Amino acid sequence: MTYCVAMRLNTGMVFLSDSRTNAGLDQISTFRKMTVYEQPGERTMVLLSAGNLAITQSVRQLLRTETIEGPQGPVSIWNCTSMFDAARIVGATVRKVHARDAEALKNFGIDFNVNLIFGGQIRGEMMRLFNIYAAGNFVEAGLDGVCYFQIGESKYGKPIIDRVITPATPLEQAAKCALISMDSTLKSNLSVGLPLDLLVYEADSLHASRIIHIDENDGYFRMIRSTWGQRLREVFESIPDPAWGAHPGDPGAERAPSQHEQQVLHPIRKVQAPNA
Repeated sequence: MTYCVAMRLNTGMVFLSDSRTNAGLDQISTFRKMTVYEQPGERTMVLLSAGNLAITQSVRQLLRTETIEGPQGPVSIWNCTSMFDAARIVGATVRKVHARDAEALKNFGIDFNVNLIFGGQIRGEMMRLFNIYAAGNFVEAGLDGVCYFQIGESKYGKPIIDRVITPATPLEQAAKCALISMDSTLKSNLSVGLPLDLLVYEADSLHASRIIHIDENDGYFRMIRSTWGQRLREVFESIPDPAWGAHPGDPGAERAPSQHEQQVLHPIRKVQAPNA
């Protein structure tokens, strides 16, 4: 399993991935799930992958040379003029792997399971971020207010992102939020694990200069793991306990049912005997 998250902000982008692919009592494997495709000063693109490892590795390898037909002939991720076309090339690569392997996998009872996050910037264009599915189709972040994508074990780390991240969030705060989101996932799911890869991209730099490899000895992440849990407990303890039946207006006081609720709802009936 895996957990990957990417954020598209006004001032840049943040990408974070774990590296665990198998988790069990006697087998734990680690493989990198972040791939960076770059021509400094011209384009920087980042691919995060989740799903069947053999499929994602095939997509990553083929993407280096895959082309689609453009107005002036074949184009690849290295010479396309828009991130939209680059995402189309990723989608075409996924469909190529599907055409090659899906039937054989099906014969062995294995689903064609792959999910990708792909984002970056090409010179002359704004930053863009896409979530690409197993069918090769995709959606883009930044439309309708969505500025981040998650793939893999996303449910544990989603609440903190929803409460904190907006397009205006500074890059450093967004990186911190991504790491807290990852820590929440690590805490609740053994199938996600260290080490992590974090990439922080500054808008219009066209160069991924900040790529950080985080393992169990990383001081900052160890601080997050201890501090976040402690602060959550402090906030939890500071919230008043419910006071059922307290005076109206008191914290935790019961709300009087509306006239409609009185007509529709009935008190809970206790069952005190087998035939009651």
